Amino acid sequence: MSGAVMLEMRGISKTFGPIRALRDVSLTLRAGEVHALMGENGAGKSTLMKILSGAYTPDPGGEVMVGGAPLVTGDPKAAKAAGIAVIYQELSLAPNLSVAENLFLGAERSRLGIVSRHRMAAETRPILDRLGVGFGPETQVATLSMGERQLVEIARAIGANARIVVMDEPTTSLSSREAEKLFDVIADLKAQGIAIVYISHRMDEIYRLSDRCSVLRDGGYVGTLDRAELSASKLVSMMVGRDLSTFYKKDHKQVAAGEPVLAVEGMGDGRLVQGCSFTVRAGEVLGIAGLVGSGRTELARLIYGADPAASGRVLLDGRDVTPRTPREALAAGIVYLTEDRKGLGLFLDMTIADNINMCVIGSDAHAVGVIDFARVRQRAASAMSALAIKAPSARLTVGALSGGNQQKVLLARLLELEPRVILLDEPTRGVDVGAKSEIYRLIDGLAQRGMAVVMISSELPEIIGVADRVLVMREGRIVGEITAAPGAPITQEAVMTFSTGAAPETAQIPIPQEEL
Repeated sequence: MSGAVMLEMRGISKTFGPIRALRDVSLTLRAGEVHALMGENGAGKSTLMKILSGAYTPDPGGEVMVGGAPLVTGDPKAAKAAGIAVIYQELSLAPNLSVAENLFLGAERSRLGIVSRHRMAAETRPILDRLGVGFGPETQVATLSMGERQLVEIARAIGANARIVVMDEPTTSLSSREAEKLFDVIADLKAQGIAIVYISHRMDEIYRLSDRCSVLRDGGYVGTLDRAELSASKLVSMMVGRDLSTFYKKDHKQVAAGEPVLAVEGMGDGRLVQGCSFTVRAGEVLGIAGLVGSGRTELARLIYGADPAASGRVLLDGRDVTPRTPREALAAGIVYLTEDRKGLGLFLDMTIADNINMCVIGSDAHAVGVIDFARVRQRAASAMSALAIKAPSARLTVGALSGGNQQKVLLARLLELEPRVILLDEPTRGVDVGAKSEIYRLIDGLAQRGMAVVMISSELPEIIGVADRVLVMREGRIVGEITAAPGAPITQEAVMTFSTGAAPETAQIPIPQEEL
C-alpha cells in the first residue's frame, strides 16, 4: 500500500456516565485503502466512527488528524469540510425527495434566492454517470431499491468531495446482485484514492475487499492485520479473546431436558426471517445468537404473534397454537420479554405493583368487578421477594428503579401468567454486573422448574454460559446448531464462525460439554 496517510486517530477514549465505550483506541487509514473495522456487537466500532463524523466528542487526551491537519472533534460541519462522509446502516435519506434534492439537502443550489432543481439535477447527473447507476437525478428516492439507495448515499459523499468514506454494514439489506454492484463502486472509489472504512461482520466481504483489518474488543484496540495475514481463526480469536466470567456458571448440575414443549416449524415473515425451525424441551435453556440484523428479534416476535407470519407454525406440547396476536400467545402459555423494556415493556409512570399485576388484574376482581387491592399488594410483595427486587415499597414508580430492577419487574409480570415457554430478548441489556448475575440465577431457576426458555443475547460469554444449546442466525436463517457433548464447553469461536459465515451454512457442530 503506497497511499499517503489520510487519517490518524490517536488515543481516542469515550465515556458515557459510568460506561467507558472506548479506551485509548488508535486507527490509521491510507489513501486508496479499504480498511475493515471488525468486532463483536458493542465493541465500540460505531462509537469510534461517530467521533470521526463529529456526532460525538471524545474524552480529553486524544486527537484526530485528517491529511496531516488536526480535526475539530464534536463538530459535524468540520468533519464534512475535512472530507469525511459516513454511510450508516440505517440510511439517512429523505424518501419523499428526488435523488438530486437528497444530494444537496442542506446545501441547495439557488438562483435569485429560489431553489434551482434544474441546477441541482445538472450537477447530480455526472456523479450518477460516474457510478454507472440506472436512475436519474429526478427519480424519487422512495421508488429505489435498498441497493440503489446505498448508491445515492455514496453519490452524496462524492458530491461533497469526500476523501474518507465510512460504510457501516452496507450490504445488510442488499441482494447478491446489488452487493456486487456496490463492490464495483468501492473498487472504483479506491482507485480514485478515496480512503474507505468498511464495517462488516461478513468474513467473505472482508477477505474480498480489505487491504487491512483492525479489530476492537470491549472498547479497546486489539490489533491490525494486513491482507496477507487475514484468516477466520485469527479474526475470530481477536474478536472474542476473553474467558467466560465465573458468574455465568450454573448453580446446579444440569438435569436432562424433558419432553419437547415448544416446536417452531418453517417460520418466516416474507422479508428477513426464512424457514426457521427448532424445538425446545422442558427444563432447557436454548440460546439464539447472531449479529445485529441477523433476524433474532424478528423470529421471537413471529413466535409471539407480535408480527404477522408469512409461513410456518408454532406447536406447544404437540398442539398447533400458532398465535396471530400476543393475546393468543399469552393464552397459549407463551410469554415474551422484549429487548426494549422502557419503550415496549414497562409503564414507567406506574407503580411496581401495577406493573407486576398488569396481565392478571382481572383475576383480582370481586364478582361485582371491584379490584381486590389486598390481593394486588400481596402478589406484588411475593414477586418482589422472589425476584429480589430492591425497592422501599411496591408503590414506587418503576421509572425510579435501576435497570436491573426494572427488568426483574417485567419478568415478574410475565411469570405471574405461569407460562410454559418464555422468550427472553436481551434480558440483561443495560443492567449492571450484579443484576446480571441475579437474572442468570432466575433463568436457571425457571429451567429447573421445567419451563422451556429461549434466550436471545448479543453477549457471547452470556449466551454460552447460560444456554444448554445454541442456535446461530445469520441473514434471517438458522445456519448452525451448537450442541454439547461430554468433554468441552461451547466456545465463542464456534458461535462467531457461524455468525460471520466462516462455517458452511446449516452445519451442526457437536461440541463436548464440561460443567460451566
